[in-house]
Amino acid sequence: MATIDVDNLPYADGDFYAFEDLLSDKERDRLHEVRSWLTTEVKPYANDWWNAGTFPMHMIPKLAELDVVSPVYRQGYSNLFAGLCHAEFTRADTSFATFMGVHDGLFTGSIEALASEEQKEAWLPDIYALKKIGAFGLTEPLGGSDVAGGTRTTARREGSNWILNGAKRWIGNATFSDWVVIYARDEADNQVKGFLVDTKTEGYTATKIENKIALRTVQNADIVLDNVVVSDDFHLKGANSFRDTNKVLKVTRLAVAWQAVGQQMAAFDVARRYAVEREQFGKPLASFQLVQEQLVQILGNTVSSMGMMVRLAQLEDEGRAKDEQSALAKAFTTARMRESVALGRSILGGNGIVTDYGMAKIFADAEAIYSYEGTYEINTLVTGRAITGVAAFV
Repeated sequence: MATIDVDNLPYADGDFYAFEDLLSDKERDRLHEVRSWLTTEVKPYANDWWNAGTFPMHMIPKLAELDVVSPVYRQGYSNLFAGLCHAEFTRADTSFATFMGVHDGLFTGSIEALASEEQKEAWLPDIYALKKIGAFGLTEPLGGSDVAGGTRTTARREGSNWILNGAKRWIGNATFSDWVVIYARDEADNQVKGFLVDTKTEGYTATKIENKIALRTVQNADIVLDNVVVSDDFHLKGANSFRDTNKVLKVTRLAVAWQAVGQQMAAFDVARRYAVEREQFGKPLASFQLVQEQLVQILGNTVSSMGMMVRLAQLEDEGRAKDEQSALAKAFTTARMRESVALGRSILGGNGIVTDYGMAKIFADAEAIYSYEGTYEINTLVTGRAITGVAAFV
């Protein structure tokens, strides 16, 4: 059998249906620049960061130089470019992509969508330059899928200030962020409002969540707010109900679906290379029919997920994307992702459960993507309500 050049496999970019051709020349060049940077600066070190459970703070200045924060709102790129870029971040390392998803998507997205023009002018320059790192405080210890109606963190107006009390859980970046957007229920009108909180404020504490089996590089934290005083100047002027908050979640749900695409691309990269390099019975694993079938299934799942996301990005660019379409995308792509990473782990056999070969981290991190930004079940019910007119949440 002829020797296979593992460094020059067909379809090296994983884009089997040439979706990247839908980008402009400028966007395509920029995507390739980002991919090259991730391949050099992130991917070779991601396993070490994950194993240690530490975030590479030294990467933040390098990331600032790459200048990828807010590609649509600030830089005028298409939603398709932004999605493919986020998939590439995930392909290199899910944890690093999640850092970006929190800072750029949830946190920055909250400011862009819900802050006043004066607030944006004051805050966004440092946020875009990564001089101020942000976090997003919505999920609570006793409130996840039901947080829309079950937010327990409270905000009480006292003169020109607000007093925040409560707790948040699973807040990415929160152990080292400069700012965090906290969503709290106003005691006066029972509506959820948003506040920009300086993490140095008295009464604010963030404690790292330990013993995770996924996204170990991400510094998730439990936050406690004990009579935290926030000036009304730091109340996001457009965040006065959970409906306002949902403007952010609709977009970030798309970003997580793009992560599911990137996770499948990562699984395909590792599984295909392993199948070509690894020999069993005197020939490469890739020469066995069942292994090829598994690889093609991973590829098919990836392509179908990407095709859905490409169309949804186009709808988003046209201002026609709906909440239920984002929900279906998040549910569908993460379900396909779960199957893809399981197949990839299977191809690696025993080597698929140690991080040395890359697949174990991909397999474990997929579980986090499957759960956050709305579980599979909740997103399915959002879609089900849209197609039947009947809510079936409880």
